[in-house]
Amino acid sequence: MLKYWVWLAELPRLKGPFRLALLRHFGSPEDIFFADREELLLAEDVPPGQAELALNRDLSAADRILADCQRLGQRILTIQDAEYPQRLRNIFDPPLVLYVKGRMPVMDEEAAIAVVGTRECTPYGTACGERLGRELAASGAVVVTGLARGVDSAAARGALRAGGSVVGVTGGGLDVVYPPENGDLYADVAARGVLLSEYPPGSPPDKAHFPVRNRIMSGLSVAALVVEAPGHSGALITARLALEQGREVYAVPGPIDAPDSVGCNRLIRDGAGLAAEGWDILRDFQERFPEKLRPARKLPAWTPLPTRRRAEPRRKPEPAPEPEKAPALRAVSREGLTDDQIALLGVLEPEGPVQVDDLIESTGIPARRVSSALTMLEIDGCVRQHDGKRYTRTVALTE
Repeated sequence: MLKYWVWLAELPRLKGPFRLALLRHFGSPEDIFFADREELLLAEDVPPGQAELALNRDLSAADRILADCQRLGQRILTIQDAEYPQRLRNIFDPPLVLYVKGRMPVMDEEAAIAVVGTRECTPYGTACGERLGRELAASGAVVVTGLARGVDSAAARGALRAGGSVVGVTGGGLDVVYPPENGDLYADVAARGVLLSEYPPGSPPDKAHFPVRNRIMSGLSVAALVVEAPGHSGALITARLALEQGREVYAVPGPIDAPDSVGCNRLIRDGAGLAAEGWDILRDFQERFPEKLRPARKLPAWTPLPTRRRAEPRRKPEPAPEPEKAPALRAVSREGLTDDQIALLGVLEPEGPVQVDDLIESTGIPARRVSSALTMLEIDGCVRQHDGKRYTRTVALTE
């Protein structure tokens, strides 16, 4: 029954990973609710102090939340429901329940892009957020946003104006609009997409909720785009979480002397993809979602249209130039490299770029570690990144 799910999700002081551990051990919240103390203490990976918190059998809060959901037209999605996105289920500490208002896309079949940025954005950040949100939606992507003031709201508006679907993940109850001026935007997102929260109705947008909320945004997505962010920004938390979850990260470049672009420029320096338009991101996912994604423009702006030319007399072809010799590879000692870096360099070649997914499969190294190792190798000039997150080796290993 739903009330036991809400009871488990709202148990005071019980930490998320231990809620999941109890669920794995007992199989259902109802079985946890009716377990005695001895049974609770047998749960693996749950400290006794945490397990005993489940002895709190007060269902009044759960009954109140269920009544509020019915009154407000919200439904509850549990982690065991088929509609719950597999992407989100696979992250560390996924939410046990999601409060939902609107129509939930089949997220595992969508090229969902989390668009984030600073709340106190500049006019440049606002314009870029709206434009990229519009371009992503027009090209077939689903835009995931926190609906915060600034870049988040701009991206949501851009996607809605393109007729696209938006997933808004809030840091409070879905009935508590934050910021207050976004009432119409909340309503538009609920009508054209979906509002999601792990917090029940009436929950205030507490400051501590937003960094926690970010893991859901990146977990629902295949990539995160940071539009504008200073050196210390909540948007950079989303980028870090995305990397830890094995997602791709992109950033919009800004002027080198602009404080609000420090975070984005640093991400690009450290290996994030540069995004000047929506297709800079989506071209990397076109093979994965061939039925969903298409360029919003048939021809790039710089491609000239074909014109008729007068036939010219045939000329004797000139001899083809001799191919240039490949530059000699720089020698690099294994001593200064990690085991992951050595393994990746052993798979990569100077020619024939290799996709990141193929590197993960060939080496057996987790995606997060592969991304981190490639970033450091690229910074040190040991690998070169090509279009589509493909890499070649630029050095020769020595003992």
